[in-house]
Amino acid sequence: MSNLPTRRLGALTVSAQGLGCMGMSHGFGPSDDEQSIGTIHRALDLGVTLLDTSDFYGSGHNEELIGRALAAPGRREQAVLATKFGFANKLGEPVEIRGDAAYVRQACEASLRRLGVDHIDLYYLHRVDRDVPIEETVGAMAELVKEGKVRHLGLSEAGADTLRKACATHPIAALQSEFSLWTRDLEAEILPVCRELGIGLVPFSPLGRGFLTGAYKSTEQFQEGDLRRSQPRFTDGNLERNLAIVARLEELAAQKGVTAGQLALAWVQHQGDDVVPIPGTRRQKYLEENLKAATLELSADDLAAIDAAAPAGEVAGDRYDAGSMKFVNG
Repeated sequence: MSNLPTRRLGALTVSAQGLGCMGMSHGFGPSDDEQSIGTIHRALDLGVTLLDTSDFYGSGHNEELIGRALAAPGRREQAVLATKFGFANKLGEPVEIRGDAAYVRQACEASLRRLGVDHIDLYYLHRVDRDVPIEETVGAMAELVKEGKVRHLGLSEAGADTLRKACATHPIAALQSEFSLWTRDLEAEILPVCRELGIGLVPFSPLGRGFLTGAYKSTEQFQEGDLRRSQPRFTDGNLERNLAIVARLEELAAQKGVTAGQLALAWVQHQGDDVVPIPGTRRQKYLEENLKAATLELSADDLAAIDAAAPAGEVAGDRYDAGSMKFVNG
């Protein structure tokens, strides 16, 4: 078994690094279910407890996939299972966010069926419904806690005011939002509010959608159906500027005998004991590489050098297209 340390998200104890499962069904081109299940099992064997999915990933396929992985004997007990709701549309349809009480219950029941479990350990609102008071959404989620269908509550891409209102309704264990060396907009206001309220941070895309690993030098490397083909940071002009940041990280990583991805991920791990990144991968090789970052020691000098190599605000381009940016930090 692993020596993977644990951290706390509110009242919930999880491994210091989780596994983001989205890419096993959604967003990064074709994938192989058996390979993905093997990776989930390997993660659990190595001490990863937090598995992250959503009813939106693969229009339900990802939850079914994780359900299959956890149906193997002894596996459900090893996992802290996190899923999300809020996108009422299917993939490829116009975005519809729903946080009304009736939908909260409907979505949860559907997720429990797909996952094949009797409770969800951490249930997130995937994006904030700006037409429904957050108190209504979280109030309905709190009812699910009372009924034993859900253990802990989370929000994703929520702003500081929303977090305060939500916490006044029911304790919030975690905020899941994008956070990495190239997405640091949480630092000014949202992260301090999380700490004030005792909310843990679960960064998704802690490797900048794989870009900070240094594996991608051109959009031609992305397969058909890969979301990154259309994201501003990967488009011409921006890509070249962002590659310069990665080159500096690669230089620092080489000095420490690690990969650029491990260095970037270790930087996230060093942002506090209440920070639990969920890098996503379908392959055991990258899972094992990522997990080494959870115990990689960085000195104050190392952290300063990384900050200098990848300064906040230097990244070129937004993280999503204009339509999707409307739904972040809501």
